[in-house]
Amino acid sequence: MQDLRAPPWLPGGHLQTIWPALFSRPRPAEAPPYRRERWDTPDGDFIDVDHLDGAADAPVLVLFHGLESSSTSRYAIAFAQVAQGRGWGLAIPHFRGCSGEINRAPRAYHSGDHEEVGWILARLRARTGAPLLAAGVSLGGNALLRWAEEAGAAAAATVAALAAISAPLDLAAAGHAIDSGFNRRVYARSFLRTMKPRAAAKWQQFPELFDLERVRAATTLYEFDDAFTAPLHGFAGVDDYWRRASAKPQLARIAVPALVLNARNDPFVPGASLPGATEAGPCVTLWQPEAGGHVGFAQGPFPGQVLAMPAAVTDWLKRRA
Repeated sequence: MQDLRAPPWLPGGHLQTIWPALFSRPRPAEAPPYRRERWDTPDGDFIDVDHLDGAADAPVLVLFHGLESSSTSRYAIAFAQVAQGRGWGLAIPHFRGCSGEINRAPRAYHSGDHEEVGWILARLRARTGAPLLAAGVSLGGNALLRWAEEAGAAAAATVAALAAISAPLDLAAAGHAIDSGFNRRVYARSFLRTMKPRAAAKWQQFPELFDLERVRAATTLYEFDDAFTAPLHGFAGVDDYWRRASAKPQLARIAVPALVLNARNDPFVPGASLPGATEAGPCVTLWQPEAGGHVGFAQGPFPGQVLAMPAAVTDWLKRRA
């Protein structure tokens, strides 16, 4: 595992989560000029995919973003800069509704959305003969792992290797952590501030799908997922959703090289919930540094930069391409 220790001026999991997301480099203004492409989905919907072209026959990295995120997040820009520096191609698919325009279908996205991940990867695989590598951040990391678990040995025909960063592998443990104490006041409230308006817009399209008043009354992710995410995607309730969508119980089914990176001080993902080597299976490599926060991993002098983690992850993927 490469050295991902936090700098001395940035102590603790909360600062290591919040500061890099708001202040470290690269900044939003440093986003590369993505080429956006709209794909029609088999169910009559669409997703938007942002691309960077790489050198001929160079690997193509597919990056799946996290909850309420997009290609303009600092970590996505950092991955883009690292990919550009290597001459790789890059594709950042947006989960439905996350590219700035509400999607058309009576669904959104969720942590176990492995069918969508599989469809995206298959379409990209059909377009290139170069090695295809995949990485997922937070929610996107868990969904990517769930795809690899469901695909089993067949995943190797699509990707050469994959990586999950700060993925909530045990959704119940992560959900209850976000909904408790300081996390509830800061992180849960922040997520709900954007998730509730998106849900209300979806209700305007399809008012019979879920109870809008329950969504508006939600003060925790547990309540929101029970009122919105679970019914919208065919789960019996939040507990059924969190159980069936969690990647941790089935990690041993993964049959392609997979890196699972989680900081042990991640405020969203309790260290006690992380898998041990005996749970991971022979194809899974666990990196569990003591520090880094949730998708933080800032390095260097103040105000820090977040390029070290994408560089370490892409180094690992390159060795297995």
